[in-house]
Amino acid sequence: MSNQPASAYFLTDDVPQAVRTTLSVVVDNEAGALARVVGLFSGRGYNIESLTVGETDHQKHTSRITIVTSGTPRIIEQIKAQLGRLVPVHRVVDLSADKSGVEREMALVKVSGTGEQRAEMLRLSDVFRARVIDITHTSFTFELTGTPVKIDAFVDLMIPLGMVEMSRTGVVAIARGDGAT
Repeated sequence: MSNQPASAYFLTDDVPQAVRTTLSVVVDNEAGALARVVGLFSGRGYNIESLTVGETDHQKHTSRITIVTSGTPRIIEQIKAQLGRLVPVHRVVDLSADKSGVEREMALVKVSGTGEQRAEMLRLSDVFRARVIDITHTSFTFELTGTPVKIDAFVDLMIPLGMVEMSRTGVVAIARGDGAT
C-alpha cells in the first residue's frame, strides 16, 4: 500500500513561477552602453517591462539603467550574470532580492468629461494625490507619482470616467538605507 495522499489537494506544482524583478544597472555614460544592455535582452528573448535611464554621477560619467523584467529565478540569475559581464557595466543590483528597494513611477493621465463625471474625477484625484496640471472646459490632465500598482489602480478608475490617453515614465528605483547601489 502506498503512502500517497488520496486527494489532489496535496499535489504540488514543481514548475518555477515567473517573478517580477527590478534591476539597477550602473554603466559608463557613453554612446552604445544602453544599446549593449538592451541588445542582451533582445538577443536572448528576455522581455523588458519597463526601462528608465539617467545620468547619476556627472564627474564619474556613470548612468543608472533601471530595468523591470520577469522570469523564473534561474532566468533572472542568468540575466544578472550576463549583464555583469558587459563591458560598460559597473554593477548590477537586484532591488527585488539582493536589497530592498523603493520604486516609483510618474504618469500623466488625460480624462475628458462633463458634469458629475468631472466632480468624480477631481474626488478620485484627491484620494490618489494626483495633481491637476492642465484643465479645459471638458478635460483634465493629472500628474500622478507612486508605485506601479497605485498608478494602475488610478487608471482603472479613470477609464470608465473618460480617460483619453496616458503617458508613463517607467519605474525608477533605489535601494533602501544608507548604502549605495
